[in-house]
Amino acid sequence: MKLFDDLPSMDHLRSEDMSLVQVIIPVESAHRAVSYLGELGLLQLKDLNEDKSPFQRTFVNQVKRCGEMSRKLRFFGDQISKAGITASPCPASQQVIDLEELEVRLSEHEAELLEMNANSEKLRQTYNELLEFKLVLLKAGGFLVAAQNHAVPAETELVESIYSKKDDESLFLLEQSVQPEPSSKAGLRFISGIICKSKELTFERMLFRATRGNMFFNQAPAGEQVMDPVSGEMVEKTVFVVFFSGEQAKNKILKICQAFGASCYPVPEENSKQMQLTREVSLRLSELEATLDAGNRHRNKALASIASQLWNWIIMVKKEKGVYDTLNMLNFDVTKKCLVGEGWCPTFAKPQIKEALEHASIHSNSQVGIIFHDMDSFESPPTYFRTNWFTHAFQEIVDAYGVARYQEANPAVYSVITFPFLFAVMFGDWGHGLCLLLGSLILILREKKLGSQKLGSFMEMAFGGRYVVLLMALFSIYCGLIYNEFFSVPFQIFGKSAYKCRDSSCSDAHTAGLIKYRDPYPFGVDPRWRGSRSELPFLNSLKMKMSILLGVSQMNLGIILSYFDAKFHGSSLDVRYQFMPQMIFLNSLFGYLALLIVIKWCTGSQADLYHVMIYMFLNPTGDLGENKLFWGQKELQILLLLMAIVAVPWMLFPKPFILRKLHTERFQGRTYGILGTSEMDVDHDPDSARRQHHEDFNFSEVFVHQMIHSIEFVLGAVSNTASYLRLWALSLAHSELSTVFYEKLLLLAWGYDSVIIRIAGLAVFAFATAFILLMMETLSAFLHALRLHWVEFMGKFYHGDGYKFKPFSFKLLADEED
Repeated sequence: MKLFDDLPSMDHLRSEDMSLVQVIIPVESAHRAVSYLGELGLLQLKDLNEDKSPFQRTFVNQVKRCGEMSRKLRFFGDQISKAGITASPCPASQQVIDLEELEVRLSEHEAELLEMNANSEKLRQTYNELLEFKLVLLKAGGFLVAAQNHAVPAETELVESIYSKKDDESLFLLEQSVQPEPSSKAGLRFISGIICKSKELTFERMLFRATRGNMFFNQAPAGEQVMDPVSGEMVEKTVFVVFFSGEQAKNKILKICQAFGASCYPVPEENSKQMQLTREVSLRLSELEATLDAGNRHRNKALASIASQLWNWIIMVKKEKGVYDTLNMLNFDVTKKCLVGEGWCPTFAKPQIKEALEHASIHSNSQVGIIFHDMDSFESPPTYFRTNWFTHAFQEIVDAYGVARYQEANPAVYSVITFPFLFAVMFGDWGHGLCLLLGSLILILREKKLGSQKLGSFMEMAFGGRYVVLLMALFSIYCGLIYNEFFSVPFQIFGKSAYKCRDSSCSDAHTAGLIKYRDPYPFGVDPRWRGSRSELPFLNSLKMKMSILLGVSQMNLGIILSYFDAKFHGSSLDVRYQFMPQMIFLNSLFGYLALLIVIKWCTGSQADLYHVMIYMFLNPTGDLGENKLFWGQKELQILLLLMAIVAVPWMLFPKPFILRKLHTERFQGRTYGILGTSEMDVDHDPDSARRQHHEDFNFSEVFVHQMIHSIEFVLGAVSNTASYLRLWALSLAHSELSTVFYEKLLLLAWGYDSVIIRIAGLAVFAFATAFILLMMETLSAFLHALRLHWVEFMGKFYHGDGYKFKPFSFKLLADEED
């Protein structure tokens, strides 16, 4: 183990050293100091006012002001979006303004926009009513020809009197249509109007029932769409004319029209008056159109002016709100002249934070400097890994399972290679790998453009993991060359095959097999295996054994990382009674199986490894016979079996009893120094989730926990090794599916002389390859590789019960969605 102790430290293997610090800031420089800390983005402050509600905090009024400005900015953004005005997402700042000036400017812009919207709404409503009136005049005139001689003179005079006087522009036509009429009128009368086409049948049925059939209903399509005043959408409408008799029927019809949202308009019966009124309405419509266009241009000009600065305003308000939210987390000291804050920062960042605070004190002309010093803490610090554009996606994959404990071994360091490689073992086809490579290169080459755009959820996920996809593609090409598969077609890239047919016609190639006549194929699987009768047994055996070798290697790596974790935290108990028996148990059984696989490959033996492993347990002293691979194999198997049996109680019993003994000795006042352990020393390992308060030590609980952990490892060693066989299963499924698509789609279509059938077959093959093999199979292999890392690999050493370092940072605020 001394060899491991002398190894240099590995970057990114453990999270950054964190320090708990205290900041004492004079009130006059508090705002500037917090702003500078936000620009730096390396200090996570604690909330020292958790017992206070948001309305009881010191800077609640400033937060409310920022919230109100955010509301106005969202209103501007909605208006700009509705108007279809595009603005640069991050234009260069044009001029620097303070918060008070911005607040006044936003209020002015909001008042101006609200006034313009109200005026535009009134004009739009008047325009829609005039348009409906025009449609009613055009369509209802034909309905009135048949009833020309039945109109009552009194009603005609009423209609003439309505249109002879000059209407006030503020009076809507709907109000004009319901002017009171003399109750003495009699004879045939009518009401004309317009209604949504979807309500037409129900409306007619209701009129018929209300008047008991004493009415005549005529309708015709309006001819063009009209804006619905409720939904604001363009809808199809129908013009109607209802003929009736009597005042009571009229009242019923008007109420039904009001209930169905129908608009009623008075139409004169004389054709000349209809034409004159139509000309007047058309003239007023043209005037309103010009007015609306001018208003829209003025409004769009104002919105364009706002849009050019909207992003800068949003960022400014976000920053100000973030500053005041952070100030609300600080507490006043006893003099009420200074704000006191506590928080975590990386140890390397303390000089930068001190420098930023000094600049804040100087720039705010404060007579008192800002105090910044370390504090002692028994709390678990947050976890912080410095990532870049390449490692960020791999760290996010690990963090999706659970954030590492403080300074716990980071699986992302190894997942950068192991994750895309295990994916490629299941996805091995260098033709499909080239397609993935092309897609990842497109995302990488256009990352600046795509990074500034809003993408869909799938594209955003693909863009965030573009470098993961790049490595997956490269490893898929490598594994595809080893499997010798290009869309399931083998190629003789690295030389000629080592096999040939028994006769010149190759008629027995699929029945009697092939014969070897030269040296083995230099790299990967010999292309002659494809299509032969031994293809499936050979590839099954190869991929199954390879999966076991990869699984045992990765599980051993996980156990070795648990040793480094235990040594780093000074836990000799975990080294002696967890790491050592786990290594012995795993390698006595499955490490031995991996050794047999390698020996069988190297010697070309025909030994049955299933028989060897089964009878290693059932009859360890029995004769191996033809399954003997090397001298002393039986004795080695007995020794390994005994070691595996001993390793189980080794994991289970010593650690709980030693912990109880150390606990008893501490309370008896005796010192101990033989075993340096973190389980009983809270000061040495404050972040350990297993630490127990000395007064609350419960032996039965510790023993049951250790028993569960031991049983889980013993059973998991078997199930996890079997779980790695998914590498073989998915690789075989991908290969067979590719073969089916190639032979049953492409080759079958290519066998016809018709160009149409060939093109159709090629299109179906391309569709199946893209959506099934390149999308569904990629996602399937990705998820299986994810499971192998989260459960089989990380389960050996990774606790993942920490919490992320979330500093106050303007950059993070700018990246957040509203």
